[in-house]
Amino acid sequence: MASTFEELVEMQRAANEAQAKASALRELYGPPTVSPWTRQQNDMYETAIRAWRDLERDVQSEMTEYAKEQGRVRGEVEEEVNARAGKPTQGA
Repeated sequence: MASTFEELVEMQRAANEAQAKASALRELYGPPTVSPWTRQQNDMYETAIRAWRDLERDVQSEMTEYAKEQGRVRGEVEEEVNARAGKPTQGA
């Protein structure tokens, strides 16, 4: 459980990095409907997406708990965390 704001920021940065890796793989491989991916490419992409999804789920849950503990509005906490972590602009 993230007990500090800085831990939330680090968790969000990890999720951002995982999202960037998944996006980079998608860009590198191209759309699977245009050129079918190999099994290895598919496995790598699916692993990257799972990692991103899991990290994002964890940080979202932790932000909710942190906001409750601090008596703050969850949306405000999320905005502050994203601002500090540098939310990515490119989606996967």
